Amino acid sequence: MMYKPKPGDRVKFVSYIKEQVNWGNNDAPDMLVMGETYTIETVDVHTWHTKVTLKGITGRFNSVHFEEDK
Repeated sequence: MMYKPKPGDRVKFVSYIKEQVNWGNNDAPDMLVMGETYTIETVDVHTWHTKVTLKGITGRFNSVHFEEDK
């Protein structure tokens, strides 16, 4: 089952490619650190992608850049 992010979830930044950033006009997560854990602040679900904001970080990012931190 695919992970569906919710506000308050802890997620790990895993990777990104330019095409994922461009899809839906997201912000580039180049200030994030691979493997670091962040907390989701808001979730904006669209038809073909989901944008998330992170606590303490400016920007709206494609949710595919993250995995659930268990």
